[in-house]
Amino acid sequence: MYSFGDSSVTRRLIAHLDMDAFYASVELLRYPELRGLPVVIGGGRRHQPETLPDGTRRFFRLRDYTGRGVITTSTYEARALGVFSAMGTMKAAQLAPDAILLPVDFDEYRRYSRLFKAAVREIAPLVEDRGIDEIYIDLTELPGALADGGRAIGQRLKDAVREATGLSCSVGITPNKLLSKLCSELDKPDGLTLLDFEDIPARIWPLAARKVNGIGPKASERLAALGLHTVGDIAAAEPAFLVQHFGANYGRWLHEISHGRDEREVVTHSEPVSISRETTFERDLHAVRDRNTLSGIFTELCIELAGDLARKGYASKTIGIKLRFDDFKSVTRDLTLPAHTMDARAIRRAAGECLKRVDLSRRLRLLGVRAGALARLSDLVAPLPPAPEPSPPRAAEPEGRYGLPLFDLHPAD
Repeated sequence: MYSFGDSSVTRRLIAHLDMDAFYASVELLRYPELRGLPVVIGGGRRHQPETLPDGTRRFFRLRDYTGRGVITTSTYEARALGVFSAMGTMKAAQLAPDAILLPVDFDEYRRYSRLFKAAVREIAPLVEDRGIDEIYIDLTELPGALADGGRAIGQRLKDAVREATGLSCSVGITPNKLLSKLCSELDKPDGLTLLDFEDIPARIWPLAARKVNGIGPKASERLAALGLHTVGDIAAAEPAFLVQHFGANYGRWLHEISHGRDEREVVTHSEPVSISRETTFERDLHAVRDRNTLSGIFTELCIELAGDLARKGYASKTIGIKLRFDDFKSVTRDLTLPAHTMDARAIRRAAGECLKRVDLSRRLRLLGVRAGALARLSDLVAPLPPAPEPSPPRAAEPEGRYGLPLFDLHPAD
């Protein structure tokens, strides 16, 4: 593979395309009057805008928010006020009380995700899907792409995305995935950044070490304690020093990435490890006093998870749950089934068994259900038939519908 300082090997051209403030940008298409304003995405159904008799809309302001929610994303105007994704909504309200709060609409975001990815594949079919709003693209074999370092094809991709969705994206084009992901962030929003290996000292080395995907908060703290704050600091360190402090594998990896070396291929298809559904409550719920509410939410999550499995063509042999309590501590439990399933009732029953192994004396702020040990239906010798379309869950599900109590207060055995 092409490596730093070695021009004798075949060069690759890899793009990383990242949609700009994706969820917020989709909402601005729906509410164009909010353009240029600080807007936060992360509300619930009660934060839906109200249409007034004169046709105008009344929006919910952050200053009026009460609850335990978390920000999903925000517009660049809100970010300028210090409001970022994963921030508690109450904290965001202190920083930007006049910001608009909109509910999350994942169905709409997924629709726009499919649109922009289809537009890209029409031009460059070798695409690695990395999430709802980002992809890698191998441009190496596209005619003329190498001639100008990818500038023309990069602009063509950006134009195609805007035409298909009305949204902007930022694209980084370099010889590998590592550098392209870094570059797609350099000139946001609506950026097109090209970089070659000789540009690394000027554009990559000044970046904070934490900007590199794979250097998390703990590693960043350890690097800072050693006086290594930027990518350039890591590049200047002796490989033996990095290995001494971070171990052989991670130490060598730090040395390689600091010099822009990355041999990973663009993977056009990969099997998911698991599929999950979860929800964070507007207020903390108690297993006894809010039993009916929790029961309805729990059943709905299982039904949605079964629908995800059916739509994607998978069955699961391991069902798990995830709980987060009011003290922010999380627990998970899993149960392996005798056979793969995609049936909502079987998922609900197995998840209920997992719940029996958790002490539910504390209030809950998050509940999730996960399907693991996946197998494609086409690969199973005798795949289970799809479950019949379930009727919408009732908020107060009759106890024992699946032969199990939903929430009890027996601690784990």
